[in-house]
Amino acid sequence: MGSKNKTVSFRVNEDAFEALREIADERDLSLSAVFRDYVDTLVAHDGQVEVVPENRVEETDADDESFPPTVEVPKSFVREHERLELEAEHLREQLDEYKAFVTYLQDKLEEADDGEEVVFLEELDGDRDDDEPYQLG
Repeated sequence: MGSKNKTVSFRVNEDAFEALREIADERDLSLSAVFRDYVDTLVAHDGQVEVVPENRVEETDADDESFPPTVEVPKSFVREHERLELEAEHLREQLDEYKAFVTYLQDKLEEADDGEEVVFLEELDGDRDDDEPYQLG
């Protein structure tokens, strides 16, 4: 379904247009071909394309390097990262469960305020001797 060609148009100033035309002439390409090549490269590298002057490319000896640069990561790092992602997901699920439980308890507390006496355990701790059992009601 993605094989249908689309037209993209935009405006550039005259100096940029002339510079693009010179680039196309140097490479014996049409302006359209220059843009198609750029767009193909941009899409192939997921938007990570850097345009640099040719003299800078020659200085960096870019023929040996590919763009975008890649870094090799040890499998242990990848596994640890995946483990931490799973643990973080599990902790988020637990947090959601705890939040739901707190909401449930708050709702029960509000329902109990409608006439029943509520005793908070923190209040009992200050009034009791260690030998006496708690007595409610």
